[in-house]
Amino acid sequence: MSDKGLVRGTPTDNSQIQLVTITPQLLAANSPTTLSAAIPDALLAYKPEPYRIGPGDTLYITVWDHPELTSPAGMQQQTAANGRLVRSDGTLFYPYLGAVHVAGMTIEQLRAAITGKLATYVKDPQVDVNVVGYNSQHVMIQGAFLKTDPQPITAVPLTLWEALGTATINNNVANLSDLILSRDGQDYHLDLAALNGDRSIAKDIFLKSGDRLYMPYNDTREVYVMGEVMRPMAINFGTADHLSLTQALGRVGGLNPLTSSGKQVYVIRGANDLQHAPAKVFQLDARSPSAFALGDEFRVKEGDVVFVGPAGITRWNRVLSQILPSATLLSTAAYTNYSVNQTTH
Repeated sequence: MSDKGLVRGTPTDNSQIQLVTITPQLLAANSPTTLSAAIPDALLAYKPEPYRIGPGDTLYITVWDHPELTSPAGMQQQTAANGRLVRSDGTLFYPYLGAVHVAGMTIEQLRAAITGKLATYVKDPQVDVNVVGYNSQHVMIQGAFLKTDPQPITAVPLTLWEALGTATINNNVANLSDLILSRDGQDYHLDLAALNGDRSIAKDIFLKSGDRLYMPYNDTREVYVMGEVMRPMAINFGTADHLSLTQALGRVGGLNPLTSSGKQVYVIRGANDLQHAPAKVFQLDARSPSAFALGDEFRVKEGDVVFVGPAGITRWNRVLSQILPSATLLSTAAYTNYSVNQTTH
């Protein structure tokens, strides 16, 4: 949510509060960012180049009608046994040619180079080059994945979608709304759930050597629901990309029918940093028939405090001072419960 439509309170006690009513106009002015704008142009613009050989790669070089050059270990051996390792200095040894510097070459460039040099010793050499071990270029995988082994960059371009499929997201603990792709010193934050809604875009995001994918954990993404509800508690976003106000209230059993008649729903945001900026309080009139339809369109954010209480609360500083310690206790309890569960599984 942006600050559009927010009105600063005028009473002295409310000097650190910005109060705004949740209306259709407010929701329209703060609609979620579209997917096309959420993906940086730099990611969509990158197109893979032909694979370039590097130190650590293993090559299988075929010279047709010359098995002594193709399979020096013997035709009965596996392909890898006849492979030629690119050494740390970027060279490999080849009969008649000696040390050949191959690092940085494409497969086609190396094929042409070997063909030209062998022509001195072999009449009309027919040469083919294949990479049988891709070990020089990788994408790092970290965070809430089941498989965090580095993934190799190969002659077949690697897309973001393919890399995520291989790594396998741990849906029990992953924060799908903030996948971080680090490239060339820049971090790109991607809403994976939004990407899932448009695979035609996701499959066009290509990865390159040195990229890092980090999937954050969702254990710290909490909203605190308090006041006149059935089960006041801290609730977790889970793997959802967003959580609406109505969903948050539903997870705690809804409003208490015995005490919440005529009450208001308040979403308090930024109250833990009053020294730097006023807190924002979004107000939803629970008496309105359309209240929960509006609430279904209002997205809460991690760290928000949802408070159900009476209408006309004026001494907000006193209310915040009472709510925040309770929210801190809920957060600590939720984290302790998460840690215990992780230890016992």
